[in-house]
Amino acid sequence: MDETATADAAAGTAADGAAADPVVAGEGVRKEYGEVVALDGVDLDVAAGEVFGLIGPNGAGKTTLVRALTGTTEAEGDLRVFGEAPAAVDPARIGLLPQSFDPPARLTARELVDYYGGLYDAARDTESVLDDVGMADDADAWYETLSGGQQRRTCVATAVVNDPDLLFLDEPTTGIDPAGRRAIHRLIERLAAGGTTVFLTSHAMDEVERLADRVALLRDGRVVASGAPDRLVAEHGGAPRLDADTATATGEETVERVAAGVRERLGDDPTVEATDGGLRVRGVRPEAIGDAVDAVDAAGVAFDSLSWSEPSLEDVYLRLTGEEYARRGGAAEATEAVTDGGER
Repeated sequence: MDETATADAAAGTAADGAAADPVVAGEGVRKEYGEVVALDGVDLDVAAGEVFGLIGPNGAGKTTLVRALTGTTEAEGDLRVFGEAPAAVDPARIGLLPQSFDPPARLTARELVDYYGGLYDAARDTESVLDDVGMADDADAWYETLSGGQQRRTCVATAVVNDPDLLFLDEPTTGIDPAGRRAIHRLIERLAAGGTTVFLTSHAMDEVERLADRVALLRDGRVVASGAPDRLVAEHGGAPRLDADTATATGEETVERVAAGVRERLGDDPTVEATDGGLRVRGVRPEAIGDAVDAVDAAGVAFDSLSWSEPSLEDVYLRLTGEEYARRGGAAEATEAVTDGGER
């Protein structure tokens, strides 16, 4: 998020990361579908003007939690939105983009936004909303003729046309091209800067890391970690790493030769391991990259390419869930079976 929005959201958040005066609050939230426990004692809070990211594998309970917070499904525990039970909140204050949305196919993008805006006593101007999501040039095309990314941007427009105080976005950029993603990201940042609270669910870790002030990672119906993205990365992301892609497989003897050279130059902190594509040296700071490369060279390892990276929210996700995630709008690779309740 931009510095102004981050500062505004931080002002409504206590020092321990909890919202001082939450717009959304849940304590001990539990939901079962038959024998399947979708939510198992979830605690969370979201401050006014905050972008709150919810991440986790398919089946973790994310969709069920959004449904509980929007009053479309009942759950045990204490749930409050604007200090009220979710079902009691004025619908005009809420914007919702579900993961799956199927509006009338024979309406144009403009007609769809007009229709959803007409459901409220007051709504934003349709043209400005279409412009916000990058659909101004295709506003008169039938929904069924739009590309998947254009359809998704139109759906985002229907969710924000009422200028909500609280906006739930479930995978908002699925199938959207890079330019469209940037338009949606800028819209989310502007809304938050203007005081809208955004509850963002996404499998795109780069998206969440860029936009969210705080993040909660849901696993098997429980929150296993929460906090600002940079704090989560520092606590759970691991060390920076240098990867060397080699033409042939790397054996234990080669790894030990490289490790000995790394210890000689950099001490005992960096570690060396074999990867599917070559070698990885963990714990290499930027200023030590040259010494690490010298150690690889001195060990007689021929490499095709080198890459250095710092840990990110992706590393946090993988470390705490042990599962792969869908990159940039793709379908998640890791799924869990759910019965009697659809996707959790």
